[in-house]
Amino acid sequence: MSTYMIDKFMRAVEMSDAAVAAYVADPAAFLDEWMTADAATDRPADDRRLTQAEYAAFAARDYEALYTLGAHPYLLWHFTEAVYSHEFGEGFGWRDLVERYREAVRPHGVPDYVP
Repeated sequence: MSTYMIDKFMRAVEMSDAAVAAYVADPAAFLDEWMTADAATDRPADDRRLTQAEYAAFAARDYEALYTLGAHPYLLWHFTEAVYSHEFGEGFGWRDLVERYREAVRPHGVPDYVP
């Protein structure tokens, strides 16, 4: 598991409106580009590897799966808010997203970050 890369990817998306738009438009394509980019400003010192499960969760924009894979809850919420806020409209808003998020992660408890 590469929780560092999960968190790093979420931050890279959440920090830029353009990145959010590109990710929402085609998550898999954005993932592929991000993992192979060599000139990005957020270039990591490591190799940008995600497990197959992590990749699948990001490709599906599945915040519940990301939570179970070890995504940092603070970063995950802001990532989720950024990538789902474009869907706000009649009958679905910020409060609805909060409730969906809570219901999705509640069964998995509170993460233990102490090694």
